Amino acid sequence: MNTPLLYQIALTLIPNIGCVQTRNLLEHFEAEEIFKAPKRLLEKIEGLGEVRIRNIKSFTNFAEAENELAFIEKYKIQPLFIQDEAYPKRLLNCYDAPILLYYKGNTDLNQSKILSIVGSRTHTDYGKEVTETLVASLSNENVLIVSGLAYGIDSIAHKASLKNKVVTLGVLAHGLNKIYPNSHKDMAKEMIQQGGLLTEFRHTTKPDRHNFPSRNRIVAGMADATIVIETDIKGAA
Repeated sequence: MNTPLLYQIALTLIPNIGCVQTRNLLEHFEAEEIFKAPKRLLEKIEGLGEVRIRNIKSFTNFAEAENELAFIEKYKIQPLFIQDEAYPKRLLNCYDAPILLYYKGNTDLNQSKILSIVGSRTHTDYGKEVTETLVASLSNENVLIVSGLAYGIDSIAHKASLKNKVVTLGVLAHGLNKIYPNSHKDMAKEMIQQGGLLTEFRHTTKPDRHNFPSRNRIVAGMADATIVIETDIKGAA
């Protein structure tokens, strides 16, 4: 059993301990040490407080972490801990960067040029044309195209990337045990061979509405630039 990874997964399961608090903890302890640290040392960590410290000390839900670890090993998912060399370094500029990412694919998430392309689910013909033309123009630029695998501009960007042999990454708002929307399943399989799929969510996580803003920060945060093709005034983009 991969014990360090087990504790890294467990870190994401502690109630009321988010990415910001976990990054603070990791400045002082290794992942496994956090669960074993004396209360007096935890009390010195800024931003924890009594409730969070109690949640750390009383944590026992390692069975869920073991379940996730089994899924990772069975389906050859690559876990990317925030301190790992392969972790997307641009994401570290986000104060709430994910502590642990799950990746299925074959590309370098730290390559020299990364561009996010996003936009409306209810795109126009003009938006489709602009997206396809933009991606085609990048076919010789050794660039990684990132988007959210959603309907509309996202899927157009991914499809255009596959067509033009441009590496493309889909960031998910759910776990890697499914593809949402389901109609993009075949496209996602192609992307694993020409880029990949990435998520911060454990495999049992459903594509609930509140997960999408979290997904979007990864789409934007791991890129050098984000291009919004078109969006409604109240659109998520």
